[in-house]
Amino acid sequence: MSPTPQERRAARHGLIGSAPPARRGRTAPITVEAIISTAFGIVEREGYEALTMRRLATALETGPSSLYAHVVNKEDLDELLIGRLCAAIELPEPHPDRWREQIAGVCAQLRDQYLRYPGISQAALAAAPANLDTLRVSEGMLAILLAGGVPPQTAAWAIDALVLYVNAHTLEVSYAKRRRNHSDDGWVVGREEMTGRFAALPDSFPQTKRYADELTAGSTEDRFTFTIELMLNGLL
Repeated sequence: MSPTPQERRAARHGLIGSAPPARRGRTAPITVEAIISTAFGIVEREGYEALTMRRLATALETGPSSLYAHVVNKEDLDELLIGRLCAAIELPEPHPDRWREQIAGVCAQLRDQYLRYPGISQAALAAAPANLDTLRVSEGMLAILLAGGVPPQTAAWAIDALVLYVNAHTLEVSYAKRRRNHSDDGWVVGREEMTGRFAALPDSFPQTKRYADELTAGSTEDRFTFTIELMLNGLL
């Protein structure tokens, strides 16, 4: 069995011993907590794409090698960040009559955590959950689904699908917000203009022309709620 990130981090500490000295001028010690806090600040201000080990080291006024005394690599940092966000998720006591509402609530909390830091859900994509805080959320979701009578295999795959949707949804919202904030050439259009474009399509698009209002209706929240409910209603 391959070592866990925690074991790899511990092994890394054993190889390095003490952390390399920070650059002159830095007075605060470099800790895992300082690394996580600074990384969140970078993502909040500049987006997840800006977060690199070199950019993080610069913000901490040290060299990249100093960071590796505390985190194994960028992937390890990603797990720490997602774990920190998951630690804030409140998990309800599973209730067989309220399981849909409870799961929807957990998904909404996760969405809101990701939206605080533009694009950070990328860090959770294609990553096997190993952080205990991340596993706590999946454990809680599994308990809720099982309490609702969802078969174990269905529940296991449902968690994967739900979390994947939350990741994709928040990533799309982050990209859309960034495009709106930085577009100065009219490329980004609103609902009214989009509806007009659909209505003006040639007759070879009869359904799109006819249902232009429906295709563009609803807020981001409406669409998120609809999709989560649609997924949950199909589990049984």
